[in-house]
Amino acid sequence: MATVTKENIRLLHEKLTVKLDKADYLPAFEKALKEYSKKANIPGFRKGMVPSGLIKKMYGASLFTDEVLKSVDRELIGYLQNEKVDIFAQPLPLETDFTQLDVNNPLDYSFNFEIGVKPEFSLPDLAKAKTTRYVVTVTEEMIDSEITRLQNRYGNMKDEEVVSSDENVLNLTFTEANADGIVVENGLVKDNSILVKYFTESFRSKWRGKKTGDTETTQLKTAFDEKEREWIISDLGLKEDTTAADKYFTIAITKIGLLEKKELNEDFFNQLYPGQEVKTEADFRNKIKEEIQAYWNGQANNQIHDQVFHELADHTKIEFPEAFLKNWIKTQGEDKTIKTDEEVEAEFPKFISQLKWTLISDKIVQENAIQVSPDEIRAFAKNQLFSYMGGANLSDGQPWVTDYVEKMMKDRKYVEESYNRIQTQKMFEWAATQVNPADKEISADDFTKMVEEHQHHHH
Repeated sequence: MATVTKENIRLLHEKLTVKLDKADYLPAFEKALKEYSKKANIPGFRKGMVPSGLIKKMYGASLFTDEVLKSVDRELIGYLQNEKVDIFAQPLPLETDFTQLDVNNPLDYSFNFEIGVKPEFSLPDLAKAKTTRYVVTVTEEMIDSEITRLQNRYGNMKDEEVVSSDENVLNLTFTEANADGIVVENGLVKDNSILVKYFTESFRSKWRGKKTGDTETTQLKTAFDEKEREWIISDLGLKEDTTAADKYFTIAITKIGLLEKKELNEDFFNQLYPGQEVKTEADFRNKIKEEIQAYWNGQANNQIHDQVFHELADHTKIEFPEAFLKNWIKTQGEDKTIKTDEEVEAEFPKFISQLKWTLISDKIVQENAIQVSPDEIRAFAKNQLFSYMGGANLSDGQPWVTDYVEKMMKDRKYVEESYNRIQTQKMFEWAATQVNPADKEISADDFTKMVEEHQHHHH
């Protein structure tokens, strides 16, 4: 009768020994031989009439090894389930001499494995964590800027004969050239649309009075200040390096326009907020303020989630069977290639950090019964679609929307990724209810700077 014994190697690192009697595998082996002889197609013999001795001679060693290893797997799995041993990955075989397996001389066998046992641990008390809820101050300037953006977005563009204002919109063709305006062979040619005011103050005067077809040859660093130059370089498809700003371009006007801003009246307010009783400019400003505040509140919630992450990741103490895990990375890692000790050591810190967060996440999910239903994944897919399409003229009842969602529900990878994203969001939402953040007022610029510095620190 098969037995499994356990021996401690080190912390959370155990050796399992599986001992098999002949009776544990021989009946299955003999049955496999008979089944194989019934199915085998061997020239000179009718199907099902191949002598068992010939089958044993030809395939016996392979079938014998398979049945022995199946018996080992069965005993291992049964032991781990019965003893409720929660392990990392799977048991790793220790040095085993498989030449001992002799189909002509069946014996009792022993096989050794190592396992890494998952640790017990406690989460920190989030209620005691020092956290901050940042309250971004919405200024009149922010409201003015958003109103201007909306007026421009919904405004009308009219054609102009001559460049007369910093507010003129220029359709331009950038053609790479030298300082004398001679076109560079195989150089870059790209169309763009730019407001006159985005050029440097000194360069704007060069456009005044210009008409369609007129050109200017200049370096990018002369035409644009640093902030605008960065996105111009990106739009042109150039690499952001020291040479990009030095390039010369002949810039030709292909069209001149002037954006007429949407007038602030009840028709415009109703266009943006139908049925919401926004009738006056004061109502409109209040609505804009609410939306801006809601946006920054969302960003502040993300910051609380970030603080919760660090509280959990930095203050949860978890012991790991490091020797086992390093051996697993070395021999059984995701890419299934044997790694050197140096590669394992270099990879291990990131691996253990990710593994720690996985254990923390699993514990939160299990202890708080955080679940994701198929309907939540459908709603997620639908919201993604609406986001991609800009939300225009889309409704839940449209058949093609339903067809798209059901198609995505059949995509296993998409469903798994969506499940994980929704579950992670729910986990952080739960964690955010456990903390007691102190409110702190902050400007939008300072908040943005703080987030950028934090992201830079973690990269």
